[in-house]
Amino acid sequence: MSMFSSMNITSSALSAQRLRMDVISSNIANADTTRSTLVNGKWQPYKRKQVVLESNPTSFSSMFQSALGSAQNGNGVKVAQITEDNSPFKEVYNPDDPDADKNGYVQMPNVDILNETVDMMSATRSYEANVTAMDSSKDMLMKTLEIGQ
Repeated sequence: MSMFSSMNITSSALSAQRLRMDVISSNIANADTTRSTLVNGKWQPYKRKQVVLESNPTSFSSMFQSALGSAQNGNGVKVAQITEDNSPFKEVYNPDDPDADKNGYVQMPNVDILNETVDMMSATRSYEANVTAMDSSKDMLMKTLEIGQ
């Protein structure tokens, strides 16, 4: 196991959580966007995006070494993909809106500001926890180097 393994793992988590915060910010910014994608000649509202995270793949030899107790059993996290939420759009009655249908309803994005706020708080807390872990790893490494002098 490398001296910097914990820092590499933590830095991958920091990058993933930062991207997650960026996607959530985009969702909040587009919460009222009724014209995002043109489908069959008709404008569709913005679709909420979600980040899918997965662990970094490990090789058979690293898993074997881990089982023997001579290697670390973790390689961090990576973003697998950014998906669109296919939940139905909200319909709001506003007959004066240019995007209203013949019944006066406008399709609004499937973004719920409350859910996005909770997701942002979760991503922020995870980011902060990983910063703390990075600082702890750095402090331990520095103390180890001081002892050797």
